[in-house]
Amino acid sequence: MSDLDSRVPGGRAVEVDALHAGDTHRVRLSSRLNWLRAGVLGANDGIVSVAGIVIGVAAATTERGPILTAGIAGLVAGAVSMALGEYVSVSSQRDSERALLETELRELAEEPAAELAELAAIYRAKGLSPATAQKVAEELTAHDAFAAHAEAELGIDPDDLTNPWHAAVSSAISFTVGALLPLLALLAAPASARIPVAFAAVLAALALTGGVGARLGGAQPGRATVRIVLGGAVALAVTYLIGHLVGLTI
Repeated sequence: MSDLDSRVPGGRAVEVDALHAGDTHRVRLSSRLNWLRAGVLGANDGIVSVAGIVIGVAAATTERGPILTAGIAGLVAGAVSMALGEYVSVSSQRDSERALLETELRELAEEPAAELAELAAIYRAKGLSPATAQKVAEELTAHDAFAAHAEAELGIDPDDLTNPWHAAVSSAISFTVGALLPLLALLAAPASARIPVAFAAVLAALALTGGVGARLGGAQPGRATVRIVLGGAVALAVTYLIGHLVGLTI
């Protein structure tokens, strides 16, 4: 029996440990799911963006050169744009997290009693009895007050802050992987079947990533998949029509 078991009324140390471990696990799991969802969204963006470009060009010309040039240009520009956007966004998020943590550190130094009472109130709100919540707050404060408040109050793991470089690289890679599919499908197909093959490959990829993204977000995959496939089909149809009309006028 642990020291906490012997001192917490009702012997609820195991429950308390599980509660605190659950807080930490949820923080980290949420962070990982956010990364996965960002990757799926980046892949979707790459698929639709580059597919729209290459199908639009393919509708205007059957030559591989212009199609390949436009596809590579769209892929590189999109990957750089996604990486830069993620870097700026996540850097801002990281700055906000650091500011919150610095404020928490200052409050712990200036008003330790008030912060202890606040931590106990958080655990009372989670369902612990007042006596148990107070003991939990005291034990966690004695062990690592900063980490306890960061996780319970702010939902931040001080040792696992978001990394803007990881976000930028991940976003660029996911966009590139998604963008390569329509480009390769269109270039590999014979000239007479390029557009249908590219359409089919893109819609299949969108159905897959839409279903995965919905499951990661806890939503029903059917509706999300239909929504993204229909949206992608409309985008491809519009770009094909515009490319075809431009090709006729040149």
